[in-house]
Amino acid sequence: MSHQPAEKVKVVLVAACALIDGEGRVLMAERPEGKELAGLWEFPGGKVEGGERPEEALVRELREELGIEVKPEALEPFTFASHGYERFHLLMPLYLCRSWIGVAAPMEGQRICWSALSGLDSLPMPPADRPLVEALRRKGALAT
Repeated sequence: MSHQPAEKVKVVLVAACALIDGEGRVLMAERPEGKELAGLWEFPGGKVEGGERPEEALVRELREELGIEVKPEALEPFTFASHGYERFHLLMPLYLCRSWIGVAAPMEGQRICWSALSGLDSLPMPPADRPLVEALRRKGALAT
């Protein structure tokens, strides 16, 4: 029996955050025109750069994307998604955050919305984000 070498897959690490407000709503961001998966709604966050911890990437991305300041200790590890796209495999830890400084605003031309958990079902999302919504529902993460 001969063993064929496994096909090399590029693994991309992206950190995401469920920002939860005082009413138990979560912030979602729409991928802007010109980006892959444009028009789909996702948890804010972004790629973890070389030498960066996921929490550091989230602090940076939330500042760049939403204009808010988040302390790393305010990020609570929650769950993760592992999803194979055509050209890469996405590994995406999701953190919960209930405390930040500033008012979230779209800084990169994207649209944002605050949604109750039940409202997330109506938003079109990338395949990797949908299981994260299910995890929020199963674990009651948005309860105030």
